[in-house]
Amino acid sequence: MYAPSDCQGRKGPYVLRKPLSGVLFFPVTPFTPQGSVDLDAYRLHIERGLRYQPGGIFAACGTGEFHALSLPEYGDVVSAAVKAVAGAVPVFAGAGGAPATMHEQGRLAEEAGADGLLVMPPYLVRSPGQGLYEYVRSLTENCGLPLVVYNRDNAILDVDTAVRVARLPGVIGLKDGAGDIDRIARIVVTVRAALAADGDAKAFQFFNGLATAEVTQRAYHGIGVTLYSSAVFAFAPEVSIAFWRSLETGDREFGDRLLQEFFAPLAQLRDQVPGYAVSLIKAGVRLSGLDMGGVRAPLTDPSPAHVEQLREIYETGLSLVAARGNGTGHAGAETEEEMA
Repeated sequence: MYAPSDCQGRKGPYVLRKPLSGVLFFPVTPFTPQGSVDLDAYRLHIERGLRYQPGGIFAACGTGEFHALSLPEYGDVVSAAVKAVAGAVPVFAGAGGAPATMHEQGRLAEEAGADGLLVMPPYLVRSPGQGLYEYVRSLTENCGLPLVVYNRDNAILDVDTAVRVARLPGVIGLKDGAGDIDRIARIVVTVRAALAADGDAKAFQFFNGLATAEVTQRAYHGIGVTLYSSAVFAFAPEVSIAFWRSLETGDREFGDRLLQEFFAPLAQLRDQVPGYAVSLIKAGVRLSGLDMGGVRAPLTDPSPAHVEQLREIYETGLSLVAARGNGTGHAGAETEEEMA
């Protein structure tokens, strides 16, 4: 049971060994047919993703069914991710829900060697800005890991609260899952100006955390948010990296093809059933050749018809990348054959 003294007094330095960059990988959490966490499959999943050199790995977060893991399972998943990554990129873990649970997750993640935490929304309740501020502040005072705050659902920050949260010791970034471009643009400008006026030298990063973030990333890029999480990276890293390259190189024509023929159809399929933002990704990982098992309730696995649609979208994406010849890795990684 969490006690406030468990991690009191642990302070930063709140500096990542490597900054988050490029495409961020949110692995799914595999389950055995008996329903337990399959750590061997999880390590294999992460090792395969590392071949494509993501800029960071976020374990036990939304795509990883954070909500459905017991505390012991959570600790095992984060520890397995840290060991599999072996320092290659930063590893963040999700932490949220009831404050006592969030603090215990912070303690487990810190003990496992995670580099930071993604602060998930509290369950159920909608809170005023002051309440959200206090929620994040309680974690900064109880654990020493750097924090990225997730702006989504029942935890929507207004501009003033975003500035107050960004000024908290240990808060190093904000992930936007709300998609209100007007609001997030004002938050980006105001937070950056406030931290600069404070003379705060800490690196503060924003990133796009919408489901199928590639669909909206051009808009975020336009307001100076170049970092984003890619659920697609979990099952089609070739396609994910190819789109990232199209953004970095200004190859709008190829980016348009990927959006029109892969990402937009995937987003349309995702919207068919609540929870498909997670369960469809897990089904995609199975299609890619790794058996991750199904999802835990209250999520449901995709219907056979939807899996077949996903297969067609997946194969279309791979064929586009193969024809283009530039999606097999990030920053000069080897081809799939060379990596095997």
